[in-house]
Amino acid sequence: MAGVTIKTVQQRAERVQIILPVLKRMYPDAKCSLNHTNPFELLIATILSAQCTDDRVNIVTKDLFRKYRSAAELARVAQEELEKDIQSTGFFRNKAKSLRGMATALAEKHGGQVPAEMESLTSLPGVGRKTANVVLGNAFGKNEGVVVDTHVGRISQRLGLTKHDDPVKIEQDLMQVIPQEDWALWSHLLIYHGRRVCQARKPKCDVCELAKWCPSAGSV
Repeated sequence: MAGVTIKTVQQRAERVQIILPVLKRMYPDAKCSLNHTNPFELLIATILSAQCTDDRVNIVTKDLFRKYRSAAELARVAQEELEKDIQSTGFFRNKAKSLRGMATALAEKHGGQVPAEMESLTSLPGVGRKTANVVLGNAFGKNEGVVVDTHVGRISQRLGLTKHDDPVKIEQDLMQVIPQEDWALWSHLLIYHGRRVCQARKPKCDVCELAKWCPSAGSV
């Protein structure tokens, strides 16, 4: 974060007003990269995505979604069998436990349906605020928060929009300055930008269209 000066809320909001249209123009097709056809599939994929690439998750869920089509089916599977199904995503024992617990809760308390409320989602086993934000924003079109992954956190810091490392505090800073209707999209835009330009080890500041407004350009 060398050279980054954290501005007032108004100054940060003004910076967002400038760079957000640029990001939208750069990545017009930005969207959730986890394959899914319904909220239940997205919830599964998001739980699996922890410490795992989206590409790997999409490979695993291609078969997983065919095998387990409902919360009841997923709740009934043996722990050991589910572990084998998702082993390549890493941390598979904990993930299998979370998936089975989540599915059991859906079947017993929500009629097998994924709830569309933050409080209900975060009460499910293995579902934190970040996962709930992904599901609400992408499956239900509800902008109740900003998903803060490593790309979003890193680039938001570099752009001078937050000084924090804690994802919860970063999210609070971003919700102050990003229009609510763009909360879900913001995450997709920064993930795309982080993969293609503003990479962790060696950002491509010389070709970055945001460089003129970025206080970290050339100093990372």
